[in-house]
Amino acid sequence: MGIQERKEREKEQRREEIISAAQKVFFEKGLQAATMDDIADTAEVSKGTIYLYYKSKEDLYLAVVLRGMDILLDMFLKITETDQPAIRKIGLFGDAYFEFFKANRKYFLMMDFYETPQFHKQVSEEMKQICSVSSQKIWTAFFDTIQQAIDDGMMRPNLNARQVAIMFWSNSNGLMRQMDRDPIYWHDAMGIDLEVTLKLSNSFLLEAMMTEKAKEIYKDMLTE
Repeated sequence: MGIQERKEREKEQRREEIISAAQKVFFEKGLQAATMDDIADTAEVSKGTIYLYYKSKEDLYLAVVLRGMDILLDMFLKITETDQPAIRKIGLFGDAYFEFFKANRKYFLMMDFYETPQFHKQVSEEMKQICSVSSQKIWTAFFDTIQQAIDDGMMRPNLNARQVAIMFWSNSNGLMRQMDRDPIYWHDAMGIDLEVTLKLSNSFLLEAMMTEKAKEIYKDMLTE
């Protein structure tokens, strides 16, 4: 290994150590309460060293968000690589997103906060672009699968794949936010199991978009 290659490897290792330290701090304190001093202390480096890698706390926050995006993208890509028909993959995407939520709650909340308009005013254009590329990969996996189901004649031909994706995403996100905020209230006071509600509402959405042919072939996917 040459000197330059070793330096690059060491630089990348230091970057990952800084991100890991930031992740620990953000998971514990959130963006507002966390400081660059907290992250520097956790990473055991100077604050100046962190600024060599990231321009702001918000940029570093997005570096952690990218880790969550990578996990979700990997889950989605594994679905696209199966030999399941596209119409079934759509249901699997919903299941995978919920599993991601349960197993990676902190990442989910950070990704949710990332969508706040005020947050973007503090982020560099470079980090916005990096996150945009990763986000688009996740969306594309879902868009393409929905479009394939439409092309297969399993979903109504007048549907727009992007609009459909947004419907599923909005439905899932809204209910999962409630699960995170106050699941006991919904269960005890309202008698509602939000997990069951999530699965049911996604099933209703999909069934409403399926063609009669699809409903005949995939009767097991219909709600009772």
